[in-house]
Amino acid sequence: MAESTFTCRWCRTPSQAANLVSCPTCGAPVDVRDMVSRSGWYELPAVPDMARIQFGRSYCQIEGAYVPVADFNLTAGDGVYFAHHLLLWKEAGVEISAMQMRGGWKRMFAGLPLVMTQAQGPGHIALSRDAPGEVVALPIQPGTAVDVREHVFMVATSRVQYDWFNTNVWFQTRDGDETETHYPLGMFMDRFDARQQPGLLLLHAGGNSFERTLAPGETILIKPNSLLFKDATVAMQLHFEYPNAGFWRPWQSWGNRYLLLRLFGPGRVAVMSGHEHFHDPGTNVVQCSPATSRQW
Repeated sequence: MAESTFTCRWCRTPSQAANLVSCPTCGAPVDVRDMVSRSGWYELPAVPDMARIQFGRSYCQIEGAYVPVADFNLTAGDGVYFAHHLLLWKEAGVEISAMQMRGGWKRMFAGLPLVMTQAQGPGHIALSRDAPGEVVALPIQPGTAVDVREHVFMVATSRVQYDWFNTNVWFQTRDGDETETHYPLGMFMDRFDARQQPGLLLLHAGGNSFERTLAPGETILIKPNSLLFKDATVAMQLHFEYPNAGFWRPWQSWGNRYLLLRLFGPGRVAVMSGHEHFHDPGTNVVQCSPATSRQW
């Protein structure tokens, strides 16, 4: 009798169905129904405590629920890379070294790490963001790429290629003689892709995370700092909304606007409910990257 298979609803990867508690590729629980809002957002399933995610001959075990830890058991020849401050503990036999990044001065100016740390098996190494939230596991298939907002990347397997790019999402304000440039999404975004073999990418989301797939030409507006990741096929630009204050206009009405990010399909978009606040100074916008606007 042929053994049945299970296809994960989240990562779409088929696995052997016998006695599975969570998907061995992304860690999503197999016994949880899709949670989808009326507006079309799917709640990404949190990786259960102690779930194992397989990659190559190695695996990662997610430990804890409030401040999760990614505990990697690396076999010889397998490796991962991560931001150096995420290291929680490691076995003495695991070799770590610096992974240099291009564009050091630009990265330093943008507040991004200048050096990634890479670890090589065999042995255990554990990483943690040291903040409440949930781990989002993204299997990266060959020929695909995802763009990740800065400061949410945790760790990637060595088969995943890393690069970064300028978001081109910015605006300038002027207050008297002073002009200031603002980057509501951050100056740069990380891009991860797989070339010949699949890999694994782990992100740390604040609060809960939700995903939606945009059709070609479909658009959606989100708060810029809520973006978790998007497919590389999804384009983006600024969007301003100006409420009409009516007859009565307070002296502060010049700062009465909503700053949003417009995303264009096709591709996946994921947002997180917990994120830091971006302060819009409210002063006049004198120049900006490509943007749309609406007054109501």
